[in-house]
Amino acid sequence: MKKSLIVIGAFLIMSSIFVLSCGGNSSSSAAASTDGPTIGVTIYRYDDNFMSFYRRNIESRIAGKANLIINDSQNNQAQQNDQVDVMIQKDAKALAINLVDPQAAQTIIDKAKAKNIPVIFFNKQPSAQAMASYDKTWYVGTTPEESGDMQGKIVVDTWKANPAWDRNGDGIIQYVLLKGEPGHPDAEARTSHVTLYITNNGVQVERLEPEQTAMWDTAKAKDIVDAWMQKHGDKIEYIFCNNDAMALGALQSVQALGYNKEGDTTKYIPIVGVDAIPEMINEIKKGTVAGSVLNDPVGQSQALVDVTLNAAAGKDPLDGTTWTLDEVKAIRVPYVPITKNNVNVAEEAYK
Repeated sequence: MKKSLIVIGAFLIMSSIFVLSCGGNSSSSAAASTDGPTIGVTIYRYDDNFMSFYRRNIESRIAGKANLIINDSQNNQAQQNDQVDVMIQKDAKALAINLVDPQAAQTIIDKAKAKNIPVIFFNKQPSAQAMASYDKTWYVGTTPEESGDMQGKIVVDTWKANPAWDRNGDGIIQYVLLKGEPGHPDAEARTSHVTLYITNNGVQVERLEPEQTAMWDTAKAKDIVDAWMQKHGDKIEYIFCNNDAMALGALQSVQALGYNKEGDTTKYIPIVGVDAIPEMINEIKKGTVAGSVLNDPVGQSQALVDVTLNAAAGKDPLDGTTWTLDEVKAIRVPYVPITKNNVNVAEEAYK
């Protein structure tokens, strides 16, 4: 009996050592071993709502085709750099990187280039200069400006369809805006293009407060909107949010004050986000938010896996696919504006 316990204990210790060795820290994991190449993936932070769906889609699509090392960089660029070093040491044949800081792309490219390892960035786009510095670098994502335009379209369409939303009757949207991460290409493009689209389509806007940064975070967004509501209340006629996590925080804030209750349109502040994650889809169906813009994690993850597996095998990145590259070696997956009228489109994307 004692010998059995010793053997079992030794096995558990060895198993723990193996798990720790797969990624270098507690935020790493590895897929079951296959005969395929080793692929290294980093996610800037696992607890980001959108990236959690993206990560699960990567894992499911790559399963059985490659040995996957995947890391949570915990919003720390230095940690991500270390994770890349570990993946290179483990003979990764390709790297798929969701940058913490887009400005750090060149550092990772230099690491990969020194070992002739292809690197595919996703979700956060490096500069064109960084992309051009290595012929085995590609990007999978979206056109950032398009998300702002699509959000603007939702605002224009819903505003015109609901004249009661113009509480003071001046024909001008009095709005506030929650911004994501400063310097993030998507945050900057969404912030500028939502109002640009609205005004280009004949609707005037008035910003009640300078946009504030909530870093894509629900709790931070709620705190900011709490302060705005205390100051402006019914004067706010629309809340624009760079993503759904912040939109849900805005919803929590206004609902705590009796606004946007399901089925009640008499006390309502329209809110629009970006991503169309399942939680936001539910709110769109209930009518508690005006809409969102589908940022398709299924399509993007499929493109990423296709390109990464091809690159790891030494093939053309588009081999056997229907994807196309633009002038900066990027695959662009289109956005789709989502309201109650077409919410089924977003639901289908998550099946």
